[in-house]
Amino acid sequence: MTDEGYIKFDCDWTEGPPPADELIVELNASRRRLFELGLIGFLADEQVDFGNISIRGPTPSQMIITGTQTGHLPHLSAEHYARVTACDIDGNRVACEGAIKASSETLTHAAIYALSATIQAVIHVHSAALWEQFLGKIPTTAADTAYGTPAMAREFQRLYRETGLPETQIAAMGGHPGGLISFGASPRDAENRLREKMGSDPI
Repeated sequence: MTDEGYIKFDCDWTEGPPPADELIVELNASRRRLFELGLIGFLADEQVDFGNISIRGPTPSQMIITGTQTGHLPHLSAEHYARVTACDIDGNRVACEGAIKASSETLTHAAIYALSATIQAVIHVHSAALWEQFLGKIPTTAADTAYGTPAMAREFQRLYRETGLPETQIAAMGGHPGGLISFGASPRDAENRLREKMGSDPI
């Protein structure tokens, strides 16, 4: 996970006002709980942030997502979220606006939103224990696929076509140790997919 948090796509960022506070209330609540669970955070030894969370925007390529390298912050405000206005997966390009650049995993979030209109939230977390427990037992991306790349975005499209991902709504990232992604009809729904694997009570 040493390269976690670093943007690998071409980022067309327009600095501007952050998303309205009312748009991120539920999103931010889930993000705070995930931080408290240690699923989003910061690796002091490697000096890298990990984890991100988003909600769908008006179209599949639009979303509100945590900004890059915010994992170390226990509490976020609107200025720590970016509005993604367009994603070109094949072109490896993201357009975003706000007070911060969009997360390094934005392409994967965009690819997942494009799978189904019912998907309204996507969460990317890290847990070595959960990853080791469920690797290959839940839908798992190819081991040679790096995070934050068009290839990873396409892997989730493949998993959605070829595996039980539409039902499980959670997958392991085979080439990104510790990486898990869940999604659902809301941030709470996506969060509960992770809590189920942890053996925790749903919220």
